[in-house]
Amino acid sequence: MGLIFFIIAIFLATCSSINSCPPSDLAALLSFKAALHEPYLGIFNSWTGTDCCHNWYGVSCDPMTRRVADINLRGESEDPLFQKAGRTGFMSGSISPAICKLNRLSSLTIADWKGISGTIPPCIASLPFLRILDLVGNKISGEIPTDIGRLTRLTVLNVADNNISGTIPRSITNLSLLMHLDLRNNQISGTLPRNFGKLRMLSRALLSRNRLTGSIPKSVSNIYRLSDLDLSFNQILGPIPDTLGKMPVLATLNLDGNQISGILPPTLINSGVSILNLSRNALEGNIPDVFGPRSYFTAIDLSYNRLKGPIPKSILSATYIGHLDLSHNHLCGPIPDYQDINFWNEPILFKKFEALKFAGVTPYKGYPI
Repeated sequence: MGLIFFIIAIFLATCSSINSCPPSDLAALLSFKAALHEPYLGIFNSWTGTDCCHNWYGVSCDPMTRRVADINLRGESEDPLFQKAGRTGFMSGSISPAICKLNRLSSLTIADWKGISGTIPPCIASLPFLRILDLVGNKISGEIPTDIGRLTRLTVLNVADNNISGTIPRSITNLSLLMHLDLRNNQISGTLPRNFGKLRMLSRALLSRNRLTGSIPKSVSNIYRLSDLDLSFNQILGPIPDTLGKMPVLATLNLDGNQISGILPPTLINSGVSILNLSRNALEGNIPDVFGPRSYFTAIDLSYNRLKGPIPKSILSATYIGHLDLSHNHLCGPIPDYQDINFWNEPILFKKFEALKFAGVTPYKGYPI
């Protein structure tokens, strides 16, 4: 009888060992935790025991291998833990290089903690299965790892709202599966890689409020899936490639607050772009008289440029324009007559013409010019 109990005990111990995470993953998580301090919510209170695959907050394991596959720690969440505390999270410390020992990691999200500083461990680039890297909303400094392009499975790279400096690594164009790139609100300088267009799967490229210089690479127009391009509030120079207006799914183009010069490409006016913001640049010449049925703008802002000439009459043929701002240019002549023109039963309103000169203009339905 004693032998039977001994065999059962050995069997249960073996099963328990098989079902728990490996000691190497456990040690890596504990080292990762030791480098962080979260004083208000008790995020790490559940990180006890030897089975990191069972009820450890924010940790998920592969059900077959029992290796740690996902770390999802967000400082802003509707999780009951946050609801009970009645506050968003705050965490200080840094991201330990020990995280790189989790070599089966698929997603790493450490977002919106406001106080996490330090740098992105360069060894992050050695995680062969990483698909999501989301570090938004912290105080991370330093540079994006030079070898980031080794993460060939990466689909999401989000390091927005940090203090990251340096340049965009040239290897980033090797991320052939990347769909979402968000580098907003950092201190990134230098130019966009000339072969940026190699990111053929990219749908969103958000790089506003950095210190980027140089021109917009023509290769961008090769990204056929790109729907949202935001380069606003940088120091971008040169002309707008006319091929941007020929991109099949580009819906939002924000280039405001740069030093872009040249003319407004006609291709952007009669395209599928619905939000076009080119304000506060140095665009010259006339507004192309090519509005047509494909011109469907939720918002179009061309203010604070050096545009001249009349407002094109073809604007009457646009399918819809929700918000139009042409103020602070050198336009002249009359506003096209909209007395009988409605777009989806909503009259277009010219609200912002403080700096314009018109000849023989009567404000439309009494709205101030």
